[in-house]
Amino acid sequence: MKQQIMTAPGVLAFRDVPTPQPGPGQVLVKIMKIGVCGSDIHVFHGKHPFTKYPVTQGHEVSGQVEAVGQGVTKVAVGQKVTIEPQVVCGKCYPCRHGKYNLCEELKVMGFQTTGTASTFFAVDEGKVTPLPENMSYDQGAMIEPLAVAVHAVKQAGDVRGLKIAVLGAGPIGNLVAQTAKGMGAEAVLITDISDLRLDLAKKCGIDYAVNTRVTDFGEAMAEAFGPDKADVIYDCAGTDITMGQAIKYARKGSVIILVAVFAGMATVDLAVANDHELDIKSTMMYRHEDYVDAIALAGAGKIQLDLLMSKTFPFDQYLAAYQYIDANRETTMKVLIDVQAGGDR
Repeated sequence: MKQQIMTAPGVLAFRDVPTPQPGPGQVLVKIMKIGVCGSDIHVFHGKHPFTKYPVTQGHEVSGQVEAVGQGVTKVAVGQKVTIEPQVVCGKCYPCRHGKYNLCEELKVMGFQTTGTASTFFAVDEGKVTPLPENMSYDQGAMIEPLAVAVHAVKQAGDVRGLKIAVLGAGPIGNLVAQTAKGMGAEAVLITDISDLRLDLAKKCGIDYAVNTRVTDFGEAMAEAFGPDKADVIYDCAGTDITMGQAIKYARKGSVIILVAVFAGMATVDLAVANDHELDIKSTMMYRHEDYVDAIALAGAGKIQLDLLMSKTFPFDQYLAAYQYIDANRETTMKVLIDVQAGGDR
């Protein structure tokens, strides 16, 4: 079978490897679609701090069960599935207390261990989550980033009836905004400096979409929500500017949740955060229940996934997909790889 491999930053190739066979408790998945994540692009440019080369990528994925090993009962041959890409120790304090997404030895497929970018992929049954039959493989490949959003929104607790602000209207910011709406938020405001992304957010049902190059964030919040501002602010851009906006304009005693990964050390006004008794939280990936909730939200029509799909490339044009993203950063949301298309499988 064919397997993608990145041997160095910007150097991507394919190799022929034996098709794996599922061992006891394992599932062999025929990989159908893979989503390209911003973190994948960081690896492509050699800027991911926790990835070494060579590495096979692919962690946003959908597929079909090709075969099952002895003792597998959760899924059956022919079933649509997605894969949870975390590899955890199961022994550290977070793992023992149900927070395995914070495992002290956490590895993620496609970064610290082999990803799913191959014709077939063998994986433990516990990392496989069934997808509804009426869900497309494209949508299935987007359950992973949606689970990121679900876990992030939950960090605020029950958001029903709350007023939410989301800074950053890229794929994760859009999904956080949609998830907050889907989980019952009263109103959601999203900001960005890209009119294209803001227009897309409106199409996805977000109440207010504001370009902060044109309108001050504080003014936008007051206009949307009144003098009480937002109950929760999610920073999905991860810059000094956006976190600075969140701290400066948050209602005293309210909540800020950092979703994005900062590219470097942050320089923000913690004196104001302290003086205003802001509750600053962060979020890290997801757990299985977030996958279940993500699938339920999408299945109920509360999340628009198809609108976020920018372009699809066949498997043998993986490099072209990365080059396309680099050349169209401002207009691209989600690029997908069709693993079963293009070249000899």
